[in-house]
Amino acid sequence: MVKVIVIGSGNVAQHLITAFQNAEKNESGISLIQVFARKRESLAALIPIQKVTNQFSELLEADLYIIAVSDDAIESVSSELLFKNRLVAHTSGSVPLTLLNNNNRKAVFYPLQSFTKGAAVDFKTIPLCLEAENSIDFQMLSKVGKLISDHATAINSQQRKALHVAAVFANNFSNHLYQIANDICKENQVPFSILKPLIQETAKKIVAIDPEQAQTGPAKRNDQITIDAHEAFIKDDNQLKIYKLLTQSIQHNGKKL
Repeated sequence: MVKVIVIGSGNVAQHLITAFQNAEKNESGISLIQVFARKRESLAALIPIQKVTNQFSELLEADLYIIAVSDDAIESVSSELLFKNRLVAHTSGSVPLTLLNNNNRKAVFYPLQSFTKGAAVDFKTIPLCLEAENSIDFQMLSKVGKLISDHATAINSQQRKALHVAAVFANNFSNHLYQIANDICKENQVPFSILKPLIQETAKKIVAIDPEQAQTGPAKRNDQITIDAHEAFIKDDNQLKIYKLLTQSIQHNGKKL
């Protein structure tokens, strides 16, 4: 039985707790023996309160400790762990493995997904990016990862940094563009829901073909008449800057502007 402890109570921590508890129900060979949360009551609806501690001195012995806290807290939390030479992983996409305290063996257990509190996810579909300092620790990390996900793979710190940047473009920036589209619709009394089939079709396309092949629109066609008309229509300076920059980027096919 692989013993796991999750340290944290935020979005990522809560989804990991749920994933590990689901794995336990399936008798997969994993046991979430304890969770650390500074406010124990914040997890009362998720896990039996007797399994939650707010004292580092009360942490049990486990095969893997997963620090699922904000990026700027990882270093300080890892330094508060009172034990030595145990396997400790963080869940950040951008923090290097080396930032973890030297008292313990270091690893990364990064789920590549956008988590929202209260929104259920199928953890089996989520890519897990794994990194460890040696092959034995990686085997343990991989064993745990494969019990909760069908997509656990080795990704080093440099690759993970690149993935995180790519994810910001693919997820955070695209969502911001949806917000701009929503604002434009509202300002012109058009329901944003009209755009949803288009958004869904675009997402489906890139599953089957390369994004470059999926690209359409006036910038791709070099339709300057339509581009000029759009730029004349947009009154918000920020929206206009974004429109011009993205149009230029598409026309240059992603090359440096």
